[in-house]
Amino acid sequence: MHGDPPIEIKELKVGFPSSGDGWSNAVDGVTLTVGAGQKIGLVGESGSGKSLTALACVGLVPEPGRVTGGSVRIAGADVSTMSDADLARVRGREIGLVMQEAMEALNPVYTAGFQVAETIAVHRGIGRREALSEALELLSDAALEEPEDIAKAYPHELSGGQAQRVMLALALAGKPRVLIADEPTSALDLMTQAQVIELLGRLVADKQMSLLLISHDLEVVQGLVDRVAVMQAGHIVEEGPTTGIFSSPSHAYTRMLLEAAPGRRGRARTGVTGQKDSHVDG
Repeated sequence: MHGDPPIEIKELKVGFPSSGDGWSNAVDGVTLTVGAGQKIGLVGESGSGKSLTALACVGLVPEPGRVTGGSVRIAGADVSTMSDADLARVRGREIGLVMQEAMEALNPVYTAGFQVAETIAVHRGIGRREALSEALELLSDAALEEPEDIAKAYPHELSGGQAQRVMLALALAGKPRVLIADEPTSALDLMTQAQVIELLGRLVADKQMSLLLISHDLEVVQGLVDRVAVMQAGHIVEEGPTTGIFSSPSHAYTRMLLEAAPGRRGRARTGVTGQKDSHVDG
């Protein structure tokens, strides 16, 4: 099973009910493979379908949406045939998830340390004392100073950057093969963004994981990924090595995203849109 790619997406379609009995596909025929040790950036504007693609990988497409075609395989196993228990295991042992809004993803009634330790205990089957010890190590790995104090803090007592680092520790708790990071810096100030991106790159390298990094900003992914897939209106319109995408993009939409990057703002936009449907978040 572990000879298979960590993530293999083929002709994936994710739809939402439309007028009458029809379905409108917000993700429409996406094919993408994240190989062992590979780092992929999936880039596009809000509404392009990139976050839905990631959620489909772990069986979390929000209602009333559903996968309407194609397949997702995690380490060779078809997600569509998995039980809830199988999916729960996949979400920790095979894939670690770092979501956009860490404050919303963390449980407000438990301390950060309890949440990380509980995740370790569930996915690795070890005792609570050992799990708490490993949780402190993970919080330290996530560049949190004074991890003992962070472990005792509730989510509302953390800064945005601290909460995002706790989310990283949570994502690593099951020792996954691949990390999916969905807009991991969107709620942070510029300095904290840079710190989290640097940390993400270091952790992926140190722990020899694959990475699927989702962002609306090409410059965020530039220093972290080997390949970039550009998503527009539910389709991947361009894919290739990071250096090639940045030096000679072939699609008008990719060029627009590059021109819209912070270092290039002020140039005229082409008017090309990446959004397919207003009910799709990303």
